[in-house]
Amino acid sequence: MEKKIFNNTKGAFSLKSDQELEDSIFVFKMMSRPWMVSIGTWLTKTAFQLHLPVKGLVKKTIFKQFCGGETREECIPVMQRMMTSKVHTVFDYASEIREKGEAAFDKDLQNQLEIAAFAKDRKEIPFLAIKPTNLGAFSVWAKISSGEKVTAEEQQLWGNIKRRFETMAQRVSELGLRLQVDAEESWTQKAVDDLVEELMKKYNQERAVIYNTVQCYRWDRLQYVKDLHLRAKEQGFKVGLKMVRGAYMEKENARAQKMNYPTPICEDKEATDVNYNAVLHYCIKHLDDFAIYIGTHNEVSAYLAMQLMDQSQIARNDDRVWFSQLFGMSDHITFNLALNGFNAAKYMPFGKVEEVIPYLIRRAEENTSVKGQTGRELALLLEEKSRRKGVFAKRVN
Repeated sequence: MEKKIFNNTKGAFSLKSDQELEDSIFVFKMMSRPWMVSIGTWLTKTAFQLHLPVKGLVKKTIFKQFCGGETREECIPVMQRMMTSKVHTVFDYASEIREKGEAAFDKDLQNQLEIAAFAKDRKEIPFLAIKPTNLGAFSVWAKISSGEKVTAEEQQLWGNIKRRFETMAQRVSELGLRLQVDAEESWTQKAVDDLVEELMKKYNQERAVIYNTVQCYRWDRLQYVKDLHLRAKEQGFKVGLKMVRGAYMEKENARAQKMNYPTPICEDKEATDVNYNAVLHYCIKHLDDFAIYIGTHNEVSAYLAMQLMDQSQIARNDDRVWFSQLFGMSDHITFNLALNGFNAAKYMPFGKVEEVIPYLIRRAEENTSVKGQTGRELALLLEEKSRRKGVFAKRVN
């Protein structure tokens, strides 16, 4: 296994023009200053609330960095461009400003079905992604997860959620695509796990069509994966698994403390890393029964996966193993994986600028709070800028 492949900035940023490189440097420099992120977040929220003309500025900066476009069609050139470097796309409608009520959830289902139809003939898109709360109320997921007795109305709402997911799963299967169901907060996750497992039993007979998401900052997820594996072997279905570290740590810990129950979150980042790598190791060891999607911005975990594949003589382009990072982040991982023959994809959100502001704010805050994230991104971008200047200087001389 080749070492240090992620240090190849030429490969990482081969698709960026000099101006696009400068634009990315500007964005990450801004995010390297926590005080600026705080002020920028407040100003952006306020400007949109007051309907001030800031959309153009946002779209040219942070939106351009982290989103593929406002519409499906606007994303096409971006996806096609990435495919020239063999980087695929996981398509995600990231709008978080939605109507409430059952009619709105049915409308969201129709939107997801239209996205699936759009993706059918696009080789760039092997996966679609969906949040459980896109197709049903958070309160219903939480109530079903709790195991408490539900009312007749809640039972009907739960039936509607199951109907929507069945419709989506069937369409994705028919179109030859794959569907990743994102993870939610721990107190809603059991219902998600159970429903996704039902769909796996039905649609993952020959190949993994439906993927559940495990947030490995939860200390119980390795045992969950092992138990799911046993049920899959007994009942004859493939396990589709998307592996991430997790997105709700502060909220989870705060709720556990407030309600006086043991936190479901690992004690620290090191414990999370150990848990993530243990899940990764288990899945690759039992790959005959799994199809995995390795969502990580951690170079150590990516190298470990590559090493385990090599040791188990798993082909780099084996369709059961995919690597992915968020669009606009960790290009040094995604593009260099693709360059070295691995299946690589970008998780690409899209949606109207004003509707994806919550997502963009999370990206800015995450890059600010995750130790070393922004610094690593910025250092690599600056290194590539310096490399290009050196190449240009040699040409001139």
